[in-house]
Amino acid sequence: MTHDPAVTTPDSAHPEDPALFSEFPPTSYEAWRQAAEKTLKGVPFEKKLITKTYEGIDLRPLYVRADTAELPHIKALPGLPPYVRGTSPLGFTVKPWAIAQELPYGSPAEVNAAARADLPRGQTMLNLPLDQATLAGLSPASASPAHVGQGGMSLASVEDVLTLLDGLDLASLPLLIAPGVHALPVTALIMAAAQRLGVAPAQVQGCIGMDPLGRMVATGGLPMPLHFAYDQMAALTAWAITDAPQLQTILVSLDPYSNGGSSAVQDLAYALATGVAYLRAMQDRGLSVDQVAPKMRFSFAIGSQFFMEIARLRAARLLWSQVIAAFGGGDEAQKMVLHARTASWTKTRTDAHANMLRVTAEAFAAVMGGCDSMHISPFDECIGLPDEFSRRIARNVHIILQQECNFMHLIDPSGGSSAVETLTDELARSAWAMFQAIEAEGGMAASLALGTPQDQVAQTRTERFKAVAQRKDVIVGANMYPNLKERPLVVRTTDTVALQAERGAALHRVRAAADPAVRDQALQSLVQAVALRSDLVETAIAAADHGIWLSELATILCSVGPGPRFKAIPAHRASEQFEALRAAADAFATTAGHRPTIFLAKMGPVAQHKARAEFATAFFEPGGFAIVGDQAFETPEAAAEAALAAEAPVVVICSTDDTYPTIVPALTGAIKAARPSTTVILAGYPADQVDAYKQAGVDDFIHLRANCYAVLARLQQQQGVAL
Repeated sequence: MTHDPAVTTPDSAHPEDPALFSEFPPTSYEAWRQAAEKTLKGVPFEKKLITKTYEGIDLRPLYVRADTAELPHIKALPGLPPYVRGTSPLGFTVKPWAIAQELPYGSPAEVNAAARADLPRGQTMLNLPLDQATLAGLSPASASPAHVGQGGMSLASVEDVLTLLDGLDLASLPLLIAPGVHALPVTALIMAAAQRLGVAPAQVQGCIGMDPLGRMVATGGLPMPLHFAYDQMAALTAWAITDAPQLQTILVSLDPYSNGGSSAVQDLAYALATGVAYLRAMQDRGLSVDQVAPKMRFSFAIGSQFFMEIARLRAARLLWSQVIAAFGGGDEAQKMVLHARTASWTKTRTDAHANMLRVTAEAFAAVMGGCDSMHISPFDECIGLPDEFSRRIARNVHIILQQECNFMHLIDPSGGSSAVETLTDELARSAWAMFQAIEAEGGMAASLALGTPQDQVAQTRTERFKAVAQRKDVIVGANMYPNLKERPLVVRTTDTVALQAERGAALHRVRAAADPAVRDQALQSLVQAVALRSDLVETAIAAADHGIWLSELATILCSVGPGPRFKAIPAHRASEQFEALRAAADAFATTAGHRPTIFLAKMGPVAQHKARAEFATAFFEPGGFAIVGDQAFETPEAAAEAALAAEAPVVVICSTDDTYPTIVPALTGAIKAARPSTTVILAGYPADQVDAYKQAGVDDFIHLRANCYAVLARLQQQQGVAL
């Protein structure tokens, strides 16, 4: 059976279509809403069914044709401006997204081994995260051992690149590298190695993207003034335009913001503002928008809000097309190239296999949104280095989406969806307003200097952590449905001390094999090129070919003086607070021989206590507490006797609001009289009786609005669990 490529179109394009089945007359939105409100039994529709997102958008339960009828982009088609429906007329049917799995190993040999294993099994792009030493422009021999191999590959010499590419075909293998501010030295090493392999610069594909503002956000500063970073970006881009037309040289990475807890609107606004800053800087250095825009790639982290993530990528293309058009760029320049990676923010260290499910949904959203390349996180990514199994599972999500879910036979599968199209418009409008506010502050660099984006992200992160603490945002395996019996995964880490010794020895061999006079001449030529601001790229490639290390290239290129210092955005994950509770409880259990304990005083028959007993169990287990007390009790005296016999430091009373007046005073009084240090908690929050129960000795209440994290942390401290 053959499949024809399908383009979904808005149903509003055919308003006169007759009903398919006359027996079922169409109903109005108003009729549906009346039926819904009747089902809610007096609860306000807006309170129950309208969700306010972190983007400030009201997420509705139902979207209809009328919501999209007047949207400016609704009649756009794939491959045509404003590219909301994709930059190719035939979408994935002619070019599927690149499978760009990161290979985060410390040495070039390790990365080469992983690449040679994975490329024949589906990977189509070589995605190379670099370690902290390389990103800082430092030699692995002189950097802190903790930074060598930390977060990615140590890259120092042309010989490292040759080791990396051994057995790989650079001429047909696209690269994706994010060197931060040191893109020119990294490009020099790769191009020098390409020359030795007989690969012309024009054959090198992919992106070696310079991103100075992204580096500042992640680390708080630059090793050179921003204007000189832009000089290097312009030199690299101008060189690539003529010598490496298939290579992109500018990357706008939103990972530092997403890892800090940003919203979709913030990401979009910062993407636009950063992209505009780079465009203006390149124009100031003599390049045109039509030359620069195709040399840019944008990287977004894809989170768990499925429809919002689809809309975000669509809105990104729409907005970028609008920006480039405003700069006078043509249709080709308006096409945004999008890389996606499943977000680090959403991944958990507890119940880590659930990350397989998370990345599947996130990857699904990225594909529906029309990404051009994507990294799907192995389930153990936030724990340590992935092994062959976790890499294979993540890589196979791509292949299943392409080959089994038939996304390669569809063009813009989300197009025309009333929900997606409406969210796309709302995101775009909100992001454009925030972008304009950044422009009013003087652009992205000025806004970062003022701390505006940092403060905005911090505010959103605080809101997110509060929602996680109150379990409004559910994280399976962390703040809800934990598995206290799970076996910890094997943590694979880089032995950075051993790797530093290995890398230092390798560099010593490179230095010993080089002609000192040739090296010195290469260094002097590069110093002169920096002083004259001319032939930077060609001179750097020649220097690398003559044995100059990346750290030496970076030092000379940064010799113009120190760069700016900004407030960094720290990286976090949504589950980290609850994971800290679990880790503390696990450590306590190892030392004490038992977990911190909660006693459930289940009062009355099952129907009376079941709901709140289950709620209490789900409330306390995320803190690593052992729940004791299987039996139910008919009298407060029996419950108190059992609780005291169990020597539990915390007793939770579980029954109904109607029965609490006869249970709570007697049960609490008996426990407090015998052991005053016992903490008594009531499951529920009967507002009219709270003060009376507190006077009777109840210490706290757990309910849907309670701050679960704060309660668990306090109870752990009371039981001697060190956080």
